[in-house]
Amino acid sequence: MNAVLVKYKMDKDLVLDTVVSLEKVEQAARNLKGVIFKTPLMQNLSLSQNYESSIYLKREDLQVVRSYKIRGAYNKMCTLPQEDRAREIVCSSAGNHAQGVAYACQLLGIKGYIFMPANTPAQKVNKVRLFGKDMVEVVLTGNTYDDTFKAAKEFCESRGSIFIPPFDDMAIVEGQATVGVEMLKDAKFDIDYCFMPIGGGGLASGVSSVFKQLSPNTKLIGVQPLGAPSMYQSVKEQKRLMLDKIDSFVDGAAVKCPGELTFGICRELLDDIVLIPEGQICEDILKMYNEEGIVLEPAGTLTISALKSYAEKIKGKNVVCVVSGSNNDITRMEDIKERAMQHQGLKHYFMVTFNQKPGALRTFVNEVLHPDDDIIHFQYIKKNNKEKGPVFVGIEVKQPHDVENIKFRMAEEGFAYEYLNGKQDFLNLLV
Repeated sequence: MNAVLVKYKMDKDLVLDTVVSLEKVEQAARNLKGVIFKTPLMQNLSLSQNYESSIYLKREDLQVVRSYKIRGAYNKMCTLPQEDRAREIVCSSAGNHAQGVAYACQLLGIKGYIFMPANTPAQKVNKVRLFGKDMVEVVLTGNTYDDTFKAAKEFCESRGSIFIPPFDDMAIVEGQATVGVEMLKDAKFDIDYCFMPIGGGGLASGVSSVFKQLSPNTKLIGVQPLGAPSMYQSVKEQKRLMLDKIDSFVDGAAVKCPGELTFGICRELLDDIVLIPEGQICEDILKMYNEEGIVLEPAGTLTISALKSYAEKIKGKNVVCVVSGSNNDITRMEDIKERAMQHQGLKHYFMVTFNQKPGALRTFVNEVLHPDDDIIHFQYIKKNNKEKGPVFVGIEVKQPHDVENIKFRMAEEGFAYEYLNGKQDFLNLLV
């Protein structure tokens, strides 16, 4: 059986050989038989029409735990030696990996401890408990994923337990690679482009390895959120990078540093990595729900959003997008709508300096705003002994270019202002 030989440079300047074997991927598929759903490869007529191509979605959002993560988690855990299974397993995750590990614990009868950030939505925590039943214990700790990961590793080392990583492990990669095998077996056509989401790189490493062996002419495109471009930056700099700060909105793909193994494979095999603004992802989440009736999580929408940046190249081509998951909390929908409208240029926020004298608000409403403009947020505290005071204003417009007229009229009427769109951390405190 042929294999892909990938040479890559680790942080300590050691050159290692990494082999992703088709034989082991096929064994992973046998391990997963009866455990996972063989998810459909479905043509999407609307996307195909919009992009003048044949767009197919690999629907991992329909998987038993609503994401592909069960593939890697179960394959890793079912291949553990019997003595390791008796030692309990530990993982840290904010969502999909936790559910995959929990379900594998239940099926294999292995005791597991699932560490999740303390602020994880109750819906995700309850899902982990549902899939794991009495075989898992959820430990909520830490304010960030990094805090949770550290706590999980310390717990694991203190008890001599087995840690199940989310992506940087060959058995995990081989399990995720079964997505690629299924796609190629189901496709009755040559696949010209395959788009894959990237967080830590496990899925992209596995799928791209399979394609390089069985469909070498397919262009392999990785997709990351603009606010968490760890693999993109690492490949660009030709070394693994730890980002100081990321936007965790696309939580299923928000990783500060890619894995050693996965970085090497992605660097060698991917033809391109594209970055997608979080606002575009939100816009496409709403579009897929409203037009297709498909509920997707932000990470699960990445590959669909990436089509826009490849619109000219994919015309007339056969394209597959891996839709990685649908674990979206309904409480996030207002935030998703908010980000989408900002991205579309329909919602704008300002910090405006008002003169503290009668009639200032009337002037702003009558002279600055157009009758079609809608004030959706207004916050002002009058301060004694101050001639001027700051006002936080949110405005919804009918057309994106309308905001430029608002800016012009504010300057003309003597209102100093600061435009806040794009300053997401600050807006999160106010909206």
